[in-house]
Amino acid sequence: MPTYLSPGVYVEEVPPMIRPISGVGTSTAGFIGVAADNVTMPLQPGRTGTAAGDYYTVAPAGQPVLITSWADFRNAFGDFQAGNQVLANAVYGFFNNGGTRCWVQRAADATKLTDPSPQLQAFEAVDEIAIVAMPGAVTAVQHGALIAHCAKMTDRVAILDGATSAKLVPTEIRPVGRSAQASYGGLYFPWITVYDPVAKAPGQVPPSGHLAGIYAQTDATRGVFKAPANVAVTGALDVATKVTQAQQDGLNPEGINVIRTFGGTVTVWGARTMADASTTQFRYVSTRRYFNYLRESIITGTRWVVFEPNSPSLWQRVIRNVSDFLLSEWRAGGLFGTTPQQAFYVRCDATTNPPAARELGQLVTEVGVAIVKPAEFVIFRVEQITGA
Repeated sequence: MPTYLSPGVYVEEVPPMIRPISGVGTSTAGFIGVAADNVTMPLQPGRTGTAAGDYYTVAPAGQPVLITSWADFRNAFGDFQAGNQVLANAVYGFFNNGGTRCWVQRAADATKLTDPSPQLQAFEAVDEIAIVAMPGAVTAVQHGALIAHCAKMTDRVAILDGATSAKLVPTEIRPVGRSAQASYGGLYFPWITVYDPVAKAPGQVPPSGHLAGIYAQTDATRGVFKAPANVAVTGALDVATKVTQAQQDGLNPEGINVIRTFGGTVTVWGARTMADASTTQFRYVSTRRYFNYLRESIITGTRWVVFEPNSPSLWQRVIRNVSDFLLSEWRAGGLFGTTPQQAFYVRCDATTNPPAARELGQLVTEVGVAIVKPAEFVIFRVEQITGA
């Protein structure tokens, strides 16, 4: 306390007892793909190309690099060419569909990515990544590694590319089965047709990069609670396989999100994860991602609580802190209910923090949220009535 020596009015600056919770980012993507050591790199500005060092050098393999524009990618991994074709198309599709920020990690050749676990381990240190994709990966080992990584981190989801299946057999399209862990992954089929700058003709590319951009676009324009579906894929000319509604009836329940064409527009027409029957609460991509967002935001925004005196005063501050955040989420449309009481609750009191828990140094807060679900099946019941 300061010492006051004469009568008067004094103003003291007091730090806030609680700090507002800010929502964490949800649209930063992490890409893993092939860019050969000998890719042709662009000339640096103001250089003539006659001296050593005039050209950009390819980014080191196995090291995540922050990319915020297509120009950044070109300078780190080269322009469209055979040595980086799949990765370049994915990152270009990401930015073209609304993405703004991603981390890219290259391997020198495809054999290095048979099992991408080492590359995914490097992504663990990049906290801001919320979407992970390995464009063109269609094997069980690759899908399994991507899903396991996201389930371990709990703050990101994997966008998976489905494999080609002439007869549209779910087990062929989706090499890894549905499970509780697989709720951290959304799979998309078929591949899409885009203009290929290398071949200078239309070519088929995996959709995961474009979908990552759509995720980011939807987050920015509507919110992470909005399903990234019923959205046109910018840059897509067609789909590799035409899927009818009757055929999608056999794929959608299996957690396979179909990309279809309507009136010539290539559209994302699915919004499911690969969750199994035991994890139906995370059936939808938007629900899984929004829950990740809420959890990570609350964890990050309440770190000020650690080492505070564990008393009823602190419990009330925690309740207020978390409730204010969830109230703003309800007002934004992410939580279901006509009143805040229907949308969420926060409990932190003597029932959640008995003496035994306090003796262990624990403060336990119980939070319940009613997350909005997408209207996947829109049904109109129409009857004929007799006119007057």
